[in-house]
Amino acid sequence: MNRKELLRFLLNQAQFNGFEFRCWFQTHIRPLWPGAEEALSLLASEGRFYTLLFSHDFAQCFWRAGSRISFRVPSVTYPRINSRGEVVQVTRKPFTRRTVKPDVWKYHLRQMAAENDPIAYLCRFLPATDQARVEEHRTELEAVQA
Repeated sequence: MNRKELLRFLLNQAQFNGFEFRCWFQTHIRPLWPGAEEALSLLASEGRFYTLLFSHDFAQCFWRAGSRISFRVPSVTYPRINSRGEVVQVTRKPFTRRTVKPDVWKYHLRQMAAENDPIAYLCRFLPATDQARVEEHRTELEAVQA
């Protein structure tokens, strides 16, 4: 799956929550609207997708205030000191989390900025069916590259 297709998934989620891509594009990228497909191609090919992903308008719609979002938190292993003063490794299993905080988009923008791949970070918050399609294409891509 190429960057344009991933951006389409992310944009669909934001548009479902009220994001107006055409208005945003005309305000931030070009005043003339080339059409949705050409606009996505332009964002993907010229590396302008960061402008979209880190836009406050996009983030506010992607993580809509007051909405319930289900997303997977990956497994993590970290050291912890137990009651006897020994360092033990704790492994947390992956789990699903739901959030309803009104300004959650600000938190996620900070987290996304710290990630190596902001698109992968955003894909974690897509609906389960879209997440499965993205993962399927990523594993196919990795198998081809190996």
